[in-house]
Amino acid sequence: MSYQPPYTITNEILSLVAEISEYLGHLSALDAINRDVRLRKVNRVRTIQGSLAIEGNELSQDQITALLNGKRVLAPRKQIQEAHNAIDVYDHLDDWQPSAEQDLLAAHARLMYGLMPAIGHYRNDGVGVFKDGQMLHMAPPAERVGGLMGDLFSWLGSDESHPLIRSSVFHYEFEFIHPFSDGNGRMGRLWQTLILAKWNPLFINLPVESFIHDNQQAYYEAINQSTLQTDAAPFVSFMLKMINDALSEAVKPAFTPQVTPQVTPQVEQLLAVMNGEMLAGDMQSKLGLKDRKSFRARYLKPALEAGLIEMTIPEKPTSRMQRYRKIDE
Repeated sequence: MSYQPPYTITNEILSLVAEISEYLGHLSALDAINRDVRLRKVNRVRTIQGSLAIEGNELSQDQITALLNGKRVLAPRKQIQEAHNAIDVYDHLDDWQPSAEQDLLAAHARLMYGLMPAIGHYRNDGVGVFKDGQMLHMAPPAERVGGLMGDLFSWLGSDESHPLIRSSVFHYEFEFIHPFSDGNGRMGRLWQTLILAKWNPLFINLPVESFIHDNQQAYYEAINQSTLQTDAAPFVSFMLKMINDALSEAVKPAFTPQVTPQVTPQVEQLLAVMNGEMLAGDMQSKLGLKDRKSFRARYLKPALEAGLIEMTIPEKPTSRMQRYRKIDE
């Protein structure tokens, strides 16, 4: 008899699936996420920063943007390695198939490269999930991991439930098994993204992990409740809420343009004179402005806040060597 993960389809889950499907219909028609290169880049940074932050990585979105652009960042070596690995993994997302167990192992090897000795292999020792010194979950013994993961992938490859539900159930079951010595949270979230992206490519550029980070305590509580109830429904509901919130954020600018920050004439003038990486003083001179304070308040700061330009040395915002460039360059 084939394995069937225990989960209940609640009215809340059905309502969320319907609402998410409606949002996806709007976004598919607009193609808003995939068409905007700058938005894709911003969302990729949010996804990576959110997933790493859940695991204790303290790099900011500006620092990850710098790494994505090949810039040097001053931070702990491990945190920089984690970010480089995550960037690499998301760049290769299209290479893997959700139901291929070997692809999951290959993804783990990339995600944890240089961070632990046994990469791309299931654990061979016991492991528990701890928070603030308290054990939240004792994972199944190591000798059962191979069989449990084989069953889970067999189910994933044959199950015909809605991808939104199937991906969330897989995510919960993966976290329950905790198949690796390290990197389980990142891998579980990555694989749900992969499952959803194969169903609808919009999910590649949807920063769901940023919303999970903002609701991190609820994330762990949903896992715990599902374990206590022997039913993945609480976790499925939580994940669908996060997906729904991410889609809601993506849809709103398209349907409520009046609340979207407008580019001021000053910012337009700034963008027009920018060419490659430039010092603030050079941009000010090109604009023919003499008041440095006014230039920063009316031109530079609004362009930064709108996400239209970025610093080349984000970890040192006041550096005299600081340069700025357009996000899409």
